Amino acid sequence: MAVFSRVSLWSVVAAALVAGGLAFIGVSLKTGLLEFRGADRVVSVKGLAERQVPADLALWPINFSVTGDSLDRLQDDVEHQQGLVRSFLLLKGFEEKDIQLSMPKIVDQHANSYGANLPPERYRAEVTVLVRTADVDGVKAGMQSVGELVKSGVALTQSYEFQPTFLFTQLDAIKPDMIADATRDARAAADQFARDSGASVGSIRRASQGYFSIDDVDPFTPEVKRIRVVTNIDYSLE
Repeated sequence: MAVFSRVSLWSVVAAALVAGGLAFIGVSLKTGLLEFRGADRVVSVKGLAERQVPADLALWPINFSVTGDSLDRLQDDVEHQQGLVRSFLLLKGFEEKDIQLSMPKIVDQHANSYGANLPPERYRAEVTVLVRTADVDGVKAGMQSVGELVKSGVALTQSYEFQPTFLFTQLDAIKPDMIADATRDARAAADQFARDSGASVGSIRRASQGYFSIDDVDPFTPEVKRIRVVTNIDYSLE
């Protein structure tokens, strides 16, 4: 009888332990599911910041060609025309430090020509004078006056390769403000989403910054740049 009582007692204890364990597992699972659902309440938004800024650096290549039958004469003509271009630029208000002379590229035009198709002059030199300056307006004005060089005998070469380039070099100075603007834009989108869903925006869960793009504001105004940056931010919802 005593043995039977002890077996019954152990059975009751074991059953109680199993029931307690199952209850603990149930509570833990419920808590875990609630935490999982809470962790899943996230809204992902993008924020955009955009600005228009004037270019602060201009690169203006002035390219011209010279031909001649002897290298000595060709070099004299190159130096003479380089002097004409230099004088023109100084008269337009540019400084000596803004003007860079390049080595001429000389081609023997008879090297690959035969018979009656030989060019009248054997040598041709391609020369570039580069203006590198912060005076963007001065470059724009000078470009309107290059006819003066043609009248003085400078055979200018027009091609896509020698188009002026306008750059914006102060991106680091405006980056922090633009990132702040993009973050505010993202937060406004998150707030709108939260209001529509009956929730409120919590803390940032994850954030990443896109790259800054710098483009001409349009094909006809290369001296004005459009700068854009997009941020991607995940906010928790409460």
